[in-house]
Amino acid sequence: MDTQCDFGALGPDTVLDALESVGFAADGRLLALNSYENRVYQVGMEEGPPVVVKFYRPQRWSDEQIAEEHAFVAELDEAEVPVVAAIVRDGVSLHHHAGYRFSVFPRRGGRAPELGDSRTREWLGRFIGRLHAIGATRPFLVRPALDIASFGEAPREYLLRHDFLPPDILPAWESVTTQALDLVRASYERAGKVPLIRLHGDCHVGNVLWTDAGPHFVDFDDSRTGPAVQDLWMLLSGERDEMRLQLQDVLAGYEDFCEFSPRELHLVEALRTLRLIHYAGWLASRWNDPAFKLAFPWFNTQRYWQDRVLELREQVALMQEPPLMAL
Repeated sequence: MDTQCDFGALGPDTVLDALESVGFAADGRLLALNSYENRVYQVGMEEGPPVVVKFYRPQRWSDEQIAEEHAFVAELDEAEVPVVAAIVRDGVSLHHHAGYRFSVFPRRGGRAPELGDSRTREWLGRFIGRLHAIGATRPFLVRPALDIASFGEAPREYLLRHDFLPPDILPAWESVTTQALDLVRASYERAGKVPLIRLHGDCHVGNVLWTDAGPHFVDFDDSRTGPAVQDLWMLLSGERDEMRLQLQDVLAGYEDFCEFSPRELHLVEALRTLRLIHYAGWLASRWNDPAFKLAFPWFNTQRYWQDRVLELREQVALMQEPPLMAL
């Protein structure tokens, strides 16, 4: 995992100079947006609406991997799937200035979708189905896959190697993560060989903005190859019967555009488990970034690790139950 952080010297002057270097005349208005992995700003323009500029975290993605993400989003945009594609200047969408890599996007507003409404869930299903229909047409060549090694084994090893766990909690955490990953592997075996496609990758409600025209996706920074259900399970919450009803609505819309294999439902709790382990490892790997200590003061406390052990024990139990099925 990348532990480098060179964002300390990224000040307003550098942001404005970077925009000017690719032909954007800013008026000096600059607002930092809620982002931790990268640095993202809304910047007012002398003419026209504001733009959003994203500065990429050093050493996380290669230029080729970022370009492949941009190409995927541009492909979706061309197919009239509502996404926010990077603005192209002089034939490129990834720019360099003063040692930083950045891209510029049109500003798109919206609100969080109302997931309690069945029509909204079905609309989101259609939206993701359209995205996956495009995502399945060709593979990523340089962006990675969502797999057990990178989302489970690697973050677990990182946390152990860097001594993040309190000594009194370490044995319980080691035991529960070992058991959880064994059950994740068993879940993948039960699912069998499922299609792997290009995904949004991080399809939580914070990355979906809703307007009167419907939803649009933002932030494909975590886009990678994986099973289709990765972009669906984060829309489900609550008790099991509630999630079954939600799943029915989402799939009703999804299958208007893309076939869904029920075998992938064996992966729902496995993917949730991988996300929990990966998230703890992600926070640990970014802990040298001062922004993380300010934003996540509860991380790496005794209570934090106690809660993670309990959370993973719950996942161990859930992965031993029959898979979630739509009503």
